[in-house]
Amino acid sequence: MATLIAQPECYIGLMSGTSTDGVDGVLADFTAPGGIRTLSAASLPMPQALRNEFLALNSPGANELDRAARAAVALAHLYSNVVDRLLDEAGLARDQVQAIGAHGQTVRHAPESAYSIQLNAPAHLAELTGIDVVADFRSRDIAAGGQGAPLVPAFHAAWFGLDTPRTILNLGGIANVTILNETVLGFDTGPANMLMDLWAQQHLGQAYDQDGRWAAQGRSNPALLERMLSDPWFDRPPPKSTGRDYFNETWLQDMLSAMPEGLGLAPTDVMATLMELTVQSIARAVLEHASGTREVLACGGGALNSRLMDALARALPCPLYSTDRAGMPVQTVEALAFAWLAYAHVHRIPASLPAVTGARHPSVAGCLYPG
Repeated sequence: MATLIAQPECYIGLMSGTSTDGVDGVLADFTAPGGIRTLSAASLPMPQALRNEFLALNSPGANELDRAARAAVALAHLYSNVVDRLLDEAGLARDQVQAIGAHGQTVRHAPESAYSIQLNAPAHLAELTGIDVVADFRSRDIAAGGQGAPLVPAFHAAWFGLDTPRTILNLGGIANVTILNETVLGFDTGPANMLMDLWAQQHLGQAYDQDGRWAAQGRSNPALLERMLSDPWFDRPPPKSTGRDYFNETWLQDMLSAMPEGLGLAPTDVMATLMELTVQSIARAVLEHASGTREVLACGGGALNSRLMDALARALPCPLYSTDRAGMPVQTVEALAFAWLAYAHVHRIPASLPAVTGARHPSVAGCLYPG
């Protein structure tokens, strides 16, 4: 009897996160049951003018509807360029890809008001690429009373399984954890790179503090750290999610202004304190909600910051590794998650989990735009 060979089932995932520094893309084959094989990966930097616009659109401003629409179309073109690179590297034709999962750029996240806004132009992306596009991953969960975030725990469960108690830590602009221990729990823990990047841009004129070198020149200020950690948001129980709507320049300036010596602190000391805020808020979340976890696997841009990783390793109650250890490069995890979310949408697999988001029921995430 002839052996049947499964045809590749390929999906692309595209992600531009809260750090707004670029677009990461992955092309993956989901043919093997329970398995994912990465065929290609590509990244493109966010053009500075577009990045500035996205950052500005996090706050109300003049003519913002027109500006938001134009930024979304520009992002679709950037996404399309990443798709071209992925296809070229993998040697695949467009008709060999089932769908693209494209999250868009989050500019407002207010699930308490029943909405979350990701600037995206999926119809444009479908037109530019000729490939089906799955987008708008948060709305269905929010309609069911959930946070619509974080989106990746269902993917983490599918990839890593539930046999070993472990926590997946994403260190993007915001930090979020997925706790895998027979069941799945996930939530945002607070800022990861977002406030540190903001401070580096203001004082160094750089997008971020390379490997935490500038932070290493300062000393964490205990009073400022205590004030930051006393923010009621950190004590809220899951489900919870956050973003630039909350942790932003205004929040940081308010924290500094509330201390007699706050505005006079050395910039390096503020940076060191912001790094410690990231470390302590994550460590507290793991201690409180994942006490049985045996290891923490970190991904995202922050996992490339050796000083941040060293500080986390000292603060966490269990070993810390990068997801590289599990065969998943730290910079591709979220893009791969959106490839899986597109796969889950096509196969009607619920990816919005009530235990994570607080929704009334599971739901299939996303909307399909035919190519």
